[in-house]
Amino acid sequence: MKLRAVLPSRPYGESGWVGRILTSGVAVAVLATAQPAQAWVWAALIAGFVVFVVGSVLMTSRPYVAFGLLAAVAIAGALICGVDGSNSLVLVLVSMTDIAVLQFRRNSNLPIIAASTCVSASYAVSAWLFDRSDSWYFTQLLWTAVLIAFGLNRRQYEVQARQTELLLEQTRLAQSEHTRAAALEERGRIARDLHDVLAHSLGALSVQLEVAEALLEERGDTAGALERVRRSRRLAVQGLTEARSAVAALRADEVPELPAALAALAEQHEKDHGTTVRLSVVGEDSRPLDSGVTVALLGAVREALTNAAKHAPGQTVELQLAYQDGVRVCVRNKGVTSGEGFGLEGMRERLALVGGTLTAGADGDDWLVVAEVG
Repeated sequence: MKLRAVLPSRPYGESGWVGRILTSGVAVAVLATAQPAQAWVWAALIAGFVVFVVGSVLMTSRPYVAFGLLAAVAIAGALICGVDGSNSLVLVLVSMTDIAVLQFRRNSNLPIIAASTCVSASYAVSAWLFDRSDSWYFTQLLWTAVLIAFGLNRRQYEVQARQTELLLEQTRLAQSEHTRAAALEERGRIARDLHDVLAHSLGALSVQLEVAEALLEERGDTAGALERVRRSRRLAVQGLTEARSAVAALRADEVPELPAALAALAEQHEKDHGTTVRLSVVGEDSRPLDSGVTVALLGAVREALTNAAKHAPGQTVELQLAYQDGVRVCVRNKGVTSGEGFGLEGMRERLALVGGTLTAGADGDDWLVVAEVG
């Protein structure tokens, strides 16, 4: 989205119209005190004021037309400045102030330079025609320079105000995109957490049901099959509990200490699959782990245990937690377990978010999964 599509182009601040109305009022008040001897001067003053008002009105919508009208008023006013009692200097000053405020493409100052040059020359002509002194000429130039400086300062203020508004809009858009990205990241994190829990529970449940089916079909062992079904029911209840716990952890961002959580995973895996899990801890945690790191490592271990139970049932699993230049968790089981699937890829993504890595592959006759966060 382009900012120009969001914010209208506005060369003037909210005080622009108020300023122009006040300027017009000042011009009327000064011209009302004029006392020129010639009638044509009055006509020139009235015509100049009308053109000035029209030019001021068109400053926002037609800046180039406004510049032409205001420049004409300024030049004409400068030409008759030398007439006694004309007070036409006020027309020159208010017109040049508005010209200085005008903003053109690329913020060029050429129009104000051209208008100032023409007005200076007109002052010189007026001084020559009406026999004015050099001091009068330089006084007119001084007043004009002061009002031009005022107009340029006002234009700079308007430019800075518009730039500030654009910057605020850019900041709002950036914050909106950041919020959207954070929401997408949170959705991905929730999806990975639920996958970790459900894949572990449903994987174990699938193994138990397969065993129950085999007991019934091959041996007719109803009692053994019934025991497996009961165990499957416990796994389903446990999976539901873990899913609820995962949601609660997502809300409260509370997770247990990593060694205790790994011990609980190992114990549960032994109960569910009748497989020995040997847990060892090397070193000590010198600093508390971030909850995101703990959740990511637990998810990797849970996925590795699920794959071990599915592809290498009955094989002893070695689970090691090591604190050295960070934290590393290794899951090793006999036999080549499997290639990579969505679970390990999801774990790799999760660990990458917390600055970690995950590797999985054959290590001699074993299958080794290593999750590490520096």
